[in-house]
Amino acid sequence: MTDLRKYASQTTFRLIAGALLLLFTVGLGLIWLIYGLSAALMGLFCLLGAFVPIGLVWLALFGLDALVRRLNRDEL
Repeated sequence: MTDLRKYASQTTFRLIAGALLLLFTVGLGLIWLIYGLSAALMGLFCLLGAFVPIGLVWLALFGLDALVRRLNRDEL
């Protein structure tokens, strides 16, 4: 691969996806195994609730990036 930015982007995405997959499968699986189904469901709700502010911040940054790119394109 000659495009190092694309390679770095793919690697970052794969690392984040793998971490989330491990968190949800192994983490919730261990909670289920040790404490039972109701605790695992509560853990799932807590994980999903924790991702709401993270998603909102990501969405705001993505929107600002798109806005700045559009404004810079219009200035040229």
